[in-house]
Amino acid sequence: MASLGQISTLLVVFVLIGCTVAAESNHNQLYRGYKLFSVRQANQWSVDHLRQLQRTNAELDFWKLDRLAGSEAHVLVPPSQQKAFIADLLVNRIQFREIIPDYGRIQNNFSFGSSRSSSGKSPILTKYLRHEEMNEYLVSFAKQHPGRVTVSEIGKTFEGRSIKAITIRSPSDKSRHRNASQPVVFLDAGIHAREWVAPATAMYVVHELVENAAQHKDLLEGLTWTIVPLVNPDGYEYSHEQERLWRKTRRPSGARCFGIDGNRNFDFHWSEVGSSDSPCSDTFHGEHSFSEPETQAIRDELLKLKGSCKFYLSLHSYGEYLLYPWGWTSDLPQGWEAIEEVAQVGAKAIQDATGTHYRVGSSTNVLYAAAGGSDDYAFAVADVPISITMELPGGGPAGFNPPPSRIEEIVKESFVGIRAMALEVSKNYS
Repeated sequence: MASLGQISTLLVVFVLIGCTVAAESNHNQLYRGYKLFSVRQANQWSVDHLRQLQRTNAELDFWKLDRLAGSEAHVLVPPSQQKAFIADLLVNRIQFREIIPDYGRIQNNFSFGSSRSSSGKSPILTKYLRHEEMNEYLVSFAKQHPGRVTVSEIGKTFEGRSIKAITIRSPSDKSRHRNASQPVVFLDAGIHAREWVAPATAMYVVHELVENAAQHKDLLEGLTWTIVPLVNPDGYEYSHEQERLWRKTRRPSGARCFGIDGNRNFDFHWSEVGSSDSPCSDTFHGEHSFSEPETQAIRDELLKLKGSCKFYLSLHSYGEYLLYPWGWTSDLPQGWEAIEEVAQVGAKAIQDATGTHYRVGSSTNVLYAAAGGSDDYAFAVADVPISITMELPGGGPAGFNPPPSRIEEIVKESFVGIRAMALEVSKNYS
């Protein structure tokens, strides 16, 4: 007969299993029958037409959409919109193909990854870490390397989760005396909840700079790094537990809606273009700029580093782009040439290493106009001379779902570009 302790343990296990099954069921049922289409943007007319569809139909979830004729757009379409969407494309003679017939079904085959690896690799390379796991890693790094690694809480989310930043300095005594005046790289990730590979990449950057510092002396002796691996923990956890494609924060934003788009909430040309006034929209810009504790935390850190931060890099996914200001207009800012040069160095490093091609340019001219972005704010208000948004690779047809087996490939490839860009900044601003 089982003891009370054994029975309690079994009950806990059953509850945890039940919660996991329920979460998976939520994911699968929510997107049952949704289809993912690839749409050919053969000419400028088709580019403009798809942009108009995006603006006028909030039920169409455009995962990938740029302004480049000849590219492909990816759009997730709910069952209620599929007949009308297909009819529209046919009438307008726009080529398309169905790449995922039932997005809900593929969630059955998606794994979050395992903390145990037969190869002995770090879980950072083998699974999508949850928010608490990331914070535990950051704290452990600081405890193991107290002379050069510090962790701070830069804010709390609406739901009370801790937003942590890790600062990494050179291990050499000679360089340590110069740290106060060293140029700073400020890197963040996870503003958009569903873009899981972005925090995974930020955690890999942290791991490399801390655990393999000797291999990256050139990155550390001339630069101080401050990294926020997960800006939006509430949304990130919700995307794990309830709604896989959740993008926004989780603060109530209306009678029946939740969250705002953090990358439309920064106070530079806020709400002027490329965002929505509707609280239910994925691109809702908020009731006012900096309405969210998450964006306030990034703002405060950037302003605190004003004058010393020379490189701001925000990680997103997906699309393989290196984007820079402006996001609110097609005009280019004064000093854009220096940012272009740094971004091109990163793109070339990645292409030389793996063959992956990154497109480089201003956000509006490559993708679309979207005011209130963090990179525009960093450049214009926090006076960071090199401000870039890096759209990382996706999961093939699955878009935001790179399988855990691809995490290592993506983060290592991305680090090649990040490393090259940081060295270029160090060369010009040390």
